Amino acid sequence: MTLELNTERMQAHVEDGIGWMIFNHPQRHNALSLEMWQAIGDILEHFSNNDAVRVVIMRGAGGKAFVSGADISEFDSQRANAEQRQSYGKIAGRASRWLAELPKPLIALIEGYCIGGGLATALAADIRFATPNSRFGIPAAKLGLGYEFEGLAKLARLVGPSRARDIMFSARFMEADEAHGMGLINFIEPSDNIEAACLAYAERIVGNAPLTIKATKAALNTWEAGSEPEAVNTVRDMVDACFNSEDYKEGRSAFAAKRPPKFQGN
Repeated sequence: MTLELNTERMQAHVEDGIGWMIFNHPQRHNALSLEMWQAIGDILEHFSNNDAVRVVIMRGAGGKAFVSGADISEFDSQRANAEQRQSYGKIAGRASRWLAELPKPLIALIEGYCIGGGLATALAADIRFATPNSRFGIPAAKLGLGYEFEGLAKLARLVGPSRARDIMFSARFMEADEAHGMGLINFIEPSDNIEAACLAYAERIVGNAPLTIKATKAALNTWEAGSEPEAVNTVRDMVDACFNSEDYKEGRSAFAAKRPPKFQGN
C-alpha cells in the first residue's frame, strides 16, 4: 500500500508489516524542506495508527545521503527571524514529536551523509544501520544557529557528554567506524547488502510480539525522559497487558509445540 502525500519529496508505503518512509530529495542530498517536515508527521501518524505496520524503516533516496540537514535554501524565506522560526517550528515540531514518540520500532537505514538535522532525525531511530562510506556530524557551530535541547540531550545520552561536546564544539565530520565505536550507529553493512540486512532485521521484529516490543520501547523512552512516576506506572500497565494477552498464550503454546509463534498484537 502506497500513501498519498502532498509532496513528491517524501514517499511512503507499507509491505509485509513494514512501513517505509523515504526522504526523496536527492538533488539536495535529501535536505529537509518545510513540506517534507509536514509529510513526515503525516506518514508517522498513519504508521502509528495502522495495525498492519509492526516496524518502520526510514531511508534517503539516491544512495548518497540519508538526510544532509535542513534545506538552507529555505532559511531566508522560512527561517529568517524568530517569528518565522516559530511558524516553521510548529510544523517541524509535530514531525519531531512523531519521530520521538512513535510507539513502534523505528530503524534508520543510512547511506552517505547524515548531517545536522539528518543526524538528529537518525538519532530518533531505535536502531541505526549505516554503510562504510557514511559520514556523520552536526555543523551548527559553522552556521551560527542554536541547537535544540532535546536533540543534544538525545545525543549526550547515546554517546556521553564528552563526545557530544566534541561533536558540537568541533563541528567535524566522522566516518562510520568512529560513529560505530562511540555507539552512534548499531551496525555497519556494505552498500550492496545494507537493504537486505536491514530488511532481515525488521522481519525479525515483525515476527515478535508487538505488545512486548511496544512496552519495551515505552519503558526505555520513559527511562530516558527521567522516569516520571506517572509514566512508569503506564509502563507497568503495559507489562501487565502483555501477561494478560492472547499473544502470551500463543507464545507459551508455540514454545511447548516447538513451532514459530503467530502473534496478533492482542
